[in-house]
Formats: sequence, structure tokens, C-alpha cells
Amino acid sequence: MQTELRGPVLPDMSPFLRDTRVPKMFRVRQVFPRPRIDREALPGLIFDCLDQPKFAERVKPGMRIAITAGSRGIANNDVTTKAIADWVKSRGAKPFIVPAMGSHGGATAEGQAQILAGYGITEERMGCPIVSSMETVKIGRTEEEHPRDVFIDRNAHEADGIILGCRVKPHTAFRGPYESGMMKMMAIGLGKQYGAEACHEQGFKNMAKNVPLFGKCILKNARVLFGVPTIENAYDETCKVTAVAAEDIEAEEPGLLKEAFSYMPRILVESCDVLVVDAIGKNFSGDGMDPNITGTFCTPYATGGIDAQRVAVLNISPESHGNGIGLGYASATTARVYGQLDLGAMYPNAITCTVLGGVRIPIVLRNDRECIQCCVKSCNEIDKLNPRIVRIPNSLHLEHIMLSEAYWDEAKDIPGVEVESEPEDLPFDTEGNLL
Repeated sequence: MQTELRGPVLPDMSPFLRDTRVPKMFRVRQVFPRPRIDREALPGLIFDCLDQPKFAERVKPGMRIAITAGSRGIANNDVTTKAIADWVKSRGAKPFIVPAMGSHGGATAEGQAQILAGYGITEERMGCPIVSSMETVKIGRTEEEHPRDVFIDRNAHEADGIILGCRVKPHTAFRGPYESGMMKMMAIGLGKQYGAEACHEQGFKNMAKNVPLFGKCILKNARVLFGVPTIENAYDETCKVTAVAAEDIEAEEPGLLKEAFSYMPRILVESCDVLVVDAIGKNFSGDGMDPNITGTFCTPYATGGIDAQRVAVLNISPESHGNGIGLGYASATTARVYGQLDLGAMYPNAITCTVLGGVRIPIVLRNDRECIQCCVKSCNEIDKLNPRIVRIPNSLHLEHIMLSEAYWDEAKDIPGVEVESEPEDLPFDTEGNLL
């Protein structure tokens, strides 16, 4: 049963904020190394990888093969997932896709299937069934002083083999040799809500220990055949795809993680007074906005990103389906964001990972202009007439960003930054929202 909440009546803060200046801003292009694989080339590369005897001999005619697909906005996820399914069919086996995303999608089978559909991963496009369920089965116990039960998706467990489709990337809340990748896909993704909760119950302080503990138990006791991980460049483009046999995952994943770190984008100015994020969403980061970029970390166990005194969040992506997790680390947001929030999608995610800060509601303003003005006005020890503001579309796409005129003189000397326009006023409509 749901309880209806009456939304607040937002006060008119314009008299209080009217005199706060929103400075002129200019566009810049950030240039990063750009190795990449064309979308059209990915299926052939995946077939080439998997046709090697080391992998091909593991999939035999008639076998039912579970292929994992996660909730992150992975570049070309639909293409890589379909290529794996097509390759399995070429071996005479029967593929099906399992949503492997812990507690995401409101911790429901329907919600997880909906997330995949949003990425173009549907039965029609993939040419095979999508079997979404939250039912799990115990497969073993962790190897530690006080062993814990390990569960995985029942449908994957009952298959004749499991192929891990995933991406390797730095995590947003902890550091270790295994962060977001194959180990985490098994421990938390395949573990469904139970696995996610079991891995998170000791907090992110212990995640670097727990992810491989659970992952190694799954490798030992489940029918994992191999992984097909991808790595992305700074432009959210696939730059590497490879295959890793189950028995090699423990040894090879740390090297893939180091490679992924080397391609991470960043904001090429080190600090600002206000960071304006046009949109957050689960398709950009598990945290809504990637703290490796924005500096909005939910734990003290990872660091990085820009040093911003205030963060303004203006919107939620449609692909996030109202899941505004990460909003709690903003300083201010808009009525537009507040009206889109789906608390039923946000709360299970936060409770499961034991970090509640990301689903808190920051100060809510009527429009974009007031949101930015509020952040500027509430900053301490800054030049209020010439504030240092950085505006990004989201934390995933950082090639083109905007800087306030306070950066004008120094921007031309920052390596990797190309100035694309003169400073100009931001284009607000009559309602105070950015065009």
C-alpha cells in the first residue's frame, strides 16, 4: 500500500535572490585520448573473441545459457548483449538474458525488465527471452572466519552456463582491485536484492573485501563460463571489448580496472564555487552523478572529482524513470526534479546499499535561475559579482561544458581545453528555466 504525500507549496524566493548575479558563461571543449571501437564493428570483434577454442568449447549445442545485463548506461549495451546472444545461438545453444542489477528497478522483476527495455534490450531486438525474476537460490558460503551465505538468481543458476556481460569501471564509493566489473556483476548483480544487501551490510568500508569474497564463491559454485567485459573512453564510447575465462577473472580484472581508470574523463578545472549539473540519472552513474567527476562522494572511502562549494541539479534524465538517487548530495534543485521523483525506485536502492544520504531532498527552488542563484548566494568567501561556475550536461558527457567568465583568462592556458565561444548570458525563458 502506498501513502500519498502532499507536496510542499514552494515559496517565492525571487525577492530574496533577485539581486544575485548569474554571470556570463562561455563554452569550452575538453579533449581527452579517444581510442574507440565503432558500434558496427562490435559484433564481429565479440565473435572473434568468443570463437577462440578457450571459449567456444564451453558452449555446446542444446545448452541453455544465461547472459547478464545490468542497469548502468553502458555504451552500446544493446549491441554487445545481442552479439553475445547471437554467438551463443551460432553454437547451437539457447541464450536468455537475465537482469543482473541487485536491487535496482525498485527491487522488482517488472522494474528491472523495464530498465533493460529503456536501453533497447528487449526480447524482440535481442532475439531471445528476457527472464526477469527476483528469486534467488543459495549456492555456497564465503571463505572467511564467519562465513556468509551466497545467493544468485535462480534462473541463472539453473542454466547450463552463465556469461557475464558487463563493463569495467571505477566505482563511485570505494577503492579496491575489484570495483565495478565482473566480480561485482556476480556478487551484487546476480545476487539480486539479497546479494546486494549482503555485500553492502558491512558498509562501503568493507566493499573492497566483500565483492571478491562473494564473487569467488560464485565462481567456485555456479556455472560461470566466462565474461565479456567492455571498457569505455572519456567520451562514453566503447574502446575495448575482451573475453575472460571464469578461472582467469580473479587475476585479470584488476588490470582491466587500471586501464579503465586511465580513460576516465574529468572536469579540467580543479575547483569552482558552483557546479551546475543539467541532469542526473542512473543511466549516467549508479549514483545519479558520478562523484569521480562531481566530487559528491557518499562515503569517505573514495576521493576525486572537482572541488565545488555548491552543486545545483536541474533535471533527471527520462531514462532514470524518476530514480533521483544522488540528489541528496546536491545543494539545491528545482521543482521540476522534485515533481519527477519516484521514491519507490529510490528508497530500496538506498536502503539496500545502507547509504541514505543520496535520497535526501535538498532545498527546492521554483526554476533553474533561482536554483543557480541560491547556490551562488549561499557560498562563503567568494566573489559574488564574479563567481566561478562550471556547468556540465551530466557526469558522463564532458566533452562540451561551460565555464563562467571568471575562468576566461586562465581557460586558454589549461591543457586539453579549447575555448569555443565568447562569454554570454545564459538563455533563460520567461519561467526562469534554461532553454
